[in-house]
Amino acid sequence: MSQSSLVGTIPRHIAIVMDGNGRWAEQRLLSRLSGHRRGVDAAECVVRSCLDYGVPCLTLFAFSTENWRRPDQEIESLFSLLVSAVRRQVDFLKQQGVRLSFIGDRGSLTPFAGLLDELSRAEKETQNNDRLFLNVALNYGGRWDIVQAFRSFVADNPFLSPCDVSSERLRPYFCLSHLPEPDLFIRTSGEHRISNFFLWQLAYTEFYFTPIFWPDFDEQAFADAIDVFQRRNRRFGSVGTALNN
Repeated sequence: MSQSSLVGTIPRHIAIVMDGNGRWAEQRLLSRLSGHRRGVDAAECVVRSCLDYGVPCLTLFAFSTENWRRPDQEIESLFSLLVSAVRRQVDFLKQQGVRLSFIGDRGSLTPFAGLLDELSRAEKETQNNDRLFLNVALNYGGRWDIVQAFRSFVADNPFLSPCDVSSERLRPYFCLSHLPEPDLFIRTSGEHRISNFFLWQLAYTEFYFTPIFWPDFDEQAFADAIDVFQRRNRRFGSVGTALNN
């Protein structure tokens, strides 16, 4: 961890698309499952880095609504890895003050009852922690989030005039509305897109793309992302300090 990163502005919320597990494995003539296993290790490393830096919120995009197009065996292996990781890490999370939450469409996960039970148990065991809010997006999509938010909003306000609809009134219905919106978005593997992740929440987020595959995203890679973020001039639509001088 660099000293400059310690004294600079720390993102309140980091959102990460953990991309490149499969390509990392293929380059090494390994199975895709091996890549996903190493990806779990990288996720655990990033959680520790957030604790070291004092980042209060971290959201990891683990499984999108589009990932159902993958082979059934790979999907089942991914969910099995997730259950194993949660079981292995829940005591560490409790000790470190990490609150674990899962966001996404759980309705489509009902065939995986064991997975849902494990997620709910981990959420309950860590629900009183507040040092780091760790959110795992599972069966999540930005378009799904917008649709579910509007449906809930309309259900609560059936007689509201369209003229009275505003972003401020809609915001509480989106996933993680109780947390600050992401300050920093990270995507690994060299891809430059958000892949249906947090379409609403990323309006003023700083984007950081790295060619590093997710299994190789270590403490130094995390520090590099923070350093780049701290050099950005965030204006939020106004005139930045650099332009005022």
